[in-house]
Amino acid sequence: MILFRHTHTFLLILLLLIFPQVLLAQELYTGTVLRADTGQPLPGVTVTASSGEQGISNENGYFSLATSTVPARLVFSFIGYKTEVISNPRAGQELRVLLEPGAANLQEVVITGYETNRPLLQTAGAISIIDRDVIERFDESSLVRAVNTVPGVRMEERAPASYRISIRGSALRSPYGIRNVKLYYDGIPFTEANGTTALNLMDAANIGSIEILKGPTGSLYGAGTGGTVLLVPRRAAAGEQSLEVGAMAGSYGLRRYTATARVGGEKSNFLVQYARQEYDGHRQQSAVDREVLLLSSEFRPSDRRILSANLIYSDLYYELPGGLTQEQYEQDPRQARGGMFGSVAQNASMNQESVNVGLKQEYTFSERLRNTTSLYGMHRFRNHPFNTDYERNTNQEIGGRTSFAYNTQLGSIGATFTAGGEFQRGFEAARTYDNNGGTAGDLRTDDEVVAKSGFAFAQAELELPANFIATAALSLNDTRYDITRLHHVGSGNYKYNRDFEAVLSPRVALLKQLTEQLSVHASVSSGFSPPTEEEILTSDGQLNEELEAEKGVNYEAGIRGFALNGRLSFDVVGFYFNLRETIVSRQDVSSVAVFRNVGSTDQKGVETSIAYTLIDDPERPMSQLKVWTSYTFSHFRFDTYQQNESDYSGNKLTGVAPHAATAGLDLHTRFGLYFNLTANYADETPLNDENTVYAGSYLVAGARLGIKRQLGQHFGLEVFSGVDNVADTKYSLGNDLNAFGGRFFQPAPGRNYYGGLSLKYTL
Repeated sequence: MILFRHTHTFLLILLLLIFPQVLLAQELYTGTVLRADTGQPLPGVTVTASSGEQGISNENGYFSLATSTVPARLVFSFIGYKTEVISNPRAGQELRVLLEPGAANLQEVVITGYETNRPLLQTAGAISIIDRDVIERFDESSLVRAVNTVPGVRMEERAPASYRISIRGSALRSPYGIRNVKLYYDGIPFTEANGTTALNLMDAANIGSIEILKGPTGSLYGAGTGGTVLLVPRRAAAGEQSLEVGAMAGSYGLRRYTATARVGGEKSNFLVQYARQEYDGHRQQSAVDREVLLLSSEFRPSDRRILSANLIYSDLYYELPGGLTQEQYEQDPRQARGGMFGSVAQNASMNQESVNVGLKQEYTFSERLRNTTSLYGMHRFRNHPFNTDYERNTNQEIGGRTSFAYNTQLGSIGATFTAGGEFQRGFEAARTYDNNGGTAGDLRTDDEVVAKSGFAFAQAELELPANFIATAALSLNDTRYDITRLHHVGSGNYKYNRDFEAVLSPRVALLKQLTEQLSVHASVSSGFSPPTEEEILTSDGQLNEELEAEKGVNYEAGIRGFALNGRLSFDVVGFYFNLRETIVSRQDVSSVAVFRNVGSTDQKGVETSIAYTLIDDPERPMSQLKVWTSYTFSHFRFDTYQQNESDYSGNKLTGVAPHAATAGLDLHTRFGLYFNLTANYADETPLNDENTVYAGSYLVAGARLGIKRQLGQHFGLEVFSGVDNVADTKYSLGNDLNAFGGRFFQPAPGRNYYGGLSLKYTL
């Protein structure tokens, strides 16, 4: 009995001695895991301590992990997202962890473009995603190099900040600017009612990611045969409060400054961003000065409603060096167009100021029914001395879009029905003058232009047995221009109205998911693309009354998926597009672009993208090593094309390279050091419809080296440097197609360097 009492006493004393040590050894780590792009909670994330303990985040993204010792690292991993590592975590403090979606995990990438928010592996269509990591591979002075990493898409700069986007050869009717491709920002129309898009009013830092739908997408996005580009804005993540500043300098007088403030809460988030970019130019008369202010916000007043608001103010000035002949290009690619109407003599340039405001509401009526409605307004003033005239234009525009989605069951078949519409109305006061050495001279024309564009759409998506998903969609498109000519030298005042007949654009698609890692798809879609205002009312004030809308049918089939435990991803699409009433452009003697319909074109192609992750282990010194490539084959021909006595039928399509490829290597280390290498190849490209002048093929490579480190609890630092066109290759980017006088070539920069840093303070 005495022994029993003494034994208990001994055990009690031992327990009292050990228990405080156990308490001291226990470290508790808590926090929330969120999606970096949307700020939404992520359930099911595995949290692993370097000391061996593991935990899982709950349905609200919350995790709690107790460790026996102080861990050197906490590793957050989740299928479809990039692994995040927090070094030397501090116990007792709420952690906020942001996981970036991993583009290589195709089954987890959600596509919003077809309104059903399905994973990419369950979406029938040719789609490319450009995430924030791809944009930041380069110096962010331009989106050109990021966009050109994906197959089937070509972005060019005729001059710095003068952009042109071609999807599957649609640059034929775009001697300048962006046409035949529709752009949306946060689901709100960014392409104007007149069919043009001023993408240069936006800064690359304003964009979180880009979703590109290739080919006719008129069933959901109205008139267009080129494709649709969806821009996702930057957002502040839930729980984030930070200030970030950045600065960069580079060759040819490049200076760039950014400042960003983010405040994210449970029910709302705000982002304010200012970007300033200056560039002296790699050619004469090619300077740029741009300021952009972005206000981006999102509110969640209830579980049913999400409200978002965006404002973009832009003040942009850039110069236009003009095209060079082959002889001038070979002699001195840094010169500008010369002569009496030369770019320097006439101060050829663009000065425009604009404000875009967009509001959007997503409302869930029930588990089955939801609605998304957006409204926007735009005001822009443009002051544009060109080589042969001087333009002063003021634009005002309003518009909106609404879409209802209803989920239901038809017996054993799941179904989603979507219906809605979009309307845009723009007013432009357009005046042209003589250009007297860079100043406005006598008035030539004075026009008031009202552009109205609208469409209604409907779509049904059915989940059939055996993992088939069928889609049928239809839209009815209408476009109208009302032009009132108040003044025209040599003629009287008059009115001109052009109402393009409403056209139905159907689309049918079928997808079969073979396994959780592989799917095949096929689709047939019809496209309709009326001329833009600039194609009807040319810069010299002439009206192109005979121009008709393009119409075409696109057939495509593809396969996408991943293998080797998710390390290998691939996406291959083949297509055939027959376009009728094809619009082409030619320059006249005064360098004014003249547009006309020329019969039809046959466009056959293959688009391929492949990525392979060799290393993906945050515990290793080299934590990630990835290689990737994209390749585009284009067999594009004029089918029927008769111009006066000349027959160009069978010629290669102007401005399209038969072969184009991009390849890259990405390396990351546990220490925060990273290295990106990118190479871009383009085959020789015909520059005129006659196929007598070609731009030579080229291979251009660039690299970026940097380091990202967390400095204590609140500060994050990134330092980087890079080089583009490392071999100093002479090439022309953004060539002038069918240029008068042989001025086809717009030389790109030679070898150039950049470097910078960003500092982020998190409250």
